[in-house]
Amino acid sequence: MTDLTTGSHSASAAPDGAAAPSSPGSSDLRHALARVRAEVGKAVVGQEGAVTGLIIALLARGHVLLEGVPGVAKTLLVRSLSEALSLSTTRIQFTPDLMPGDVTGSLVYDAQTGGFVFREGPVFTNILLADEINRTPPKTQSALLEAMEERQVSVDGVSRRLPDPFIVAATQNPIEYEGTYTLPEAQLDRFLLKLTLDVPEREAEVEVLRRHATGFNPRDLAGAGVTRVLDAQQLEAARAAAAAVGANQDVLAYIVDLARATRRSPSVRLGVSPRGTTALLAAAKAWAWLSGYDSITPDHVQAMLVPVWRHRIQLRPEAELEGVGADAVLRSIVQQVQVPI
Repeated sequence: MTDLTTGSHSASAAPDGAAAPSSPGSSDLRHALARVRAEVGKAVVGQEGAVTGLIIALLARGHVLLEGVPGVAKTLLVRSLSEALSLSTTRIQFTPDLMPGDVTGSLVYDAQTGGFVFREGPVFTNILLADEINRTPPKTQSALLEAMEERQVSVDGVSRRLPDPFIVAATQNPIEYEGTYTLPEAQLDRFLLKLTLDVPEREAEVEVLRRHATGFNPRDLAGAGVTRVLDAQQLEAARAAAAAVGANQDVLAYIVDLARATRRSPSVRLGVSPRGTTALLAAAKAWAWLSGYDSITPDHVQAMLVPVWRHRIQLRPEAELEGVGADAVLRSIVQQVQVPI
């Protein structure tokens, strides 16, 4: 399996003593998800790690923050994944004048009935693509908080459930900050993963041009040959199988020790919260299940630690001035904390 684009360890091979691969039913589901990655690859080149990350988020019922410069196929990636999974997707272009009701929906007057009825907003979908989420003011950003945490929206005192599955795939540009609003910590903490999408390698970029030269249209996924290989019922079965992956006491204690190490690090002003530890556990379970194991190991934890925690820690100003990054701090902590044997 392709490793995540995080620079972390691969979890494709577990150490001695790891559990054997799980049941044939799970094997069939894993094979189907491997086909999903292949289908997305028909439209998106060079972002295999991000594809795997989005699948992990779906399995772990989490949300994803996609960070990358314009033109690295963030939107195409989400659209292709939705098509391969038979899920609905809606795109919202976040702008400074976007209002909360434009996201959640609002009450509108119905002249025929003489009353107000609720008109669903674009958040009522399976995969919500929140494009350039940091370009809208905090008031509108906060409209997503309830949806992300509770899978519902409340309008005029009435709570309305969102479709299941529901995840937010939000994008932001790491280069351009003029006219943007920094995401609050409370919202960043709701994202299971933060994935970075880099410019593809030379060979992958040549392949992108070759496809366009032979008539590839990114707005025509059917023409690219992307087909649906998994439905919502199969996805729910895969999620249940991933949630059933075991975790022994030593590995749980290892996750806690890693989190506590972030709080003691001299480079970190704000370390990982208990929500961060449960997020890492859920992501490690999903990665272990995708890798064919019935219980998580320290390798699975290490493989998921950077993408799950890179947006959950705040560095001290002096560390930032020295050019220290969150990824480097987390990798250093992994090296320092004793691994259970």
